[in-house]
Amino acid sequence: MRIGICCYPTYGGSGAIATELGLALAARGHEIHFVSYARPARLTGYHANVSFHRVQIAPYPLFKYPPYDLALSSLLRDVAESRGLDLLHVHYAIPHAVSALLARDMLGGKRPKIVTTLHGTDITIVGLDRAYFQPTRYGIERSDAVTTVSEWLRGETLRFFQPTRAIEIVPNFVDVERFQPRAESPLRTCLVPAGEKVLSHVSNFREVKRVKDVVGIFARVAAKVPARLLLAGDGPEITTAERAAREAGVADRVHFLGEQEDVERVYAASDLFLLPSEHESFGLSALEALACGVPVVGTDAGGLPEVVRSGRTGFLVEVGDVESAAAQAIGVLRDEPRRRGMGAAAREDAVARFSGAAIVDRYLSLYERALAG
Repeated sequence: MRIGICCYPTYGGSGAIATELGLALAARGHEIHFVSYARPARLTGYHANVSFHRVQIAPYPLFKYPPYDLALSSLLRDVAESRGLDLLHVHYAIPHAVSALLARDMLGGKRPKIVTTLHGTDITIVGLDRAYFQPTRYGIERSDAVTTVSEWLRGETLRFFQPTRAIEIVPNFVDVERFQPRAESPLRTCLVPAGEKVLSHVSNFREVKRVKDVVGIFARVAAKVPARLLLAGDGPEITTAERAAREAGVADRVHFLGEQEDVERVYAASDLFLLPSEHESFGLSALEALACGVPVVGTDAGGLPEVVRSGRTGFLVEVGDVESAAAQAIGVLRDEPRRRGMGAAAREDAVARFSGAAIVDRYLSLYERALAG
């Protein structure tokens, strides 16, 4: 197939999974064309069957705000025509699905088919804004197939938008070869004194991640267990995390690593992963940690309970319950055989339920059904 993939190029879960999917499809011989305003963060190196097309937004004094959605639709139209695309897989309804629909209308035909994957904030935040509600609903209704990454997000989509079309659940996946337990960790050797435990958090550091809770959990753990906290990623709440670490007196034990292309090194260095979010539509970082054999302490909210099996591969607590999260973390960090057992169960569960090969097969089946329609 000739497939266009449109996503945000950032380190967030939607951009990461869109890129991983495209690379997996390219490895199977499909022709993949990424379209975005910048090269996707996980699109590194060179790959056969993969092209990248950058959206160019020309400055024009009449526009107060650059019309990215129009520039995107124009490029999608051009790539679809010049490369003979069979299908556009767009991640996020706004602006990607709507731009893809406009591109197809400009082509005046029934191709390319459009598959839209909803990842979370396009439904729970952006789509609920009165300015974007109807365009979001339009993007859902007019797509040839629509997926969500969790049962929870499917429920939210049905509740808010009441679509007439079917919504299929295709969960996020993990490359179990790239993300796997490692016997040695150069990162840990470099940053962490021997004998100390390592907790980590990887995210885009937005308010929904509750990074103050991440630091609060760690501070309570560090008071009982010699430990370090690794924070990977970047975003608006980084300064909040820095301030919280200073106020808790643990700034010297918190390492801000910034955005990491080889984020698997962070998981490999970890004993425990923290994700105390307000909610997660899925929780890709938690899945990657589990695949690396790292138990997760998170919240019983959103789609995260579909990823983390509380008591078996990690622990889930109520949102904001820092004390309970810290108590669970301390308990498992003080019992290394138990922690290792949970890590082994985490790896086994991730491979069994979220292996990349099986999920890619599901997407290919979905594509074939869309093309046949």
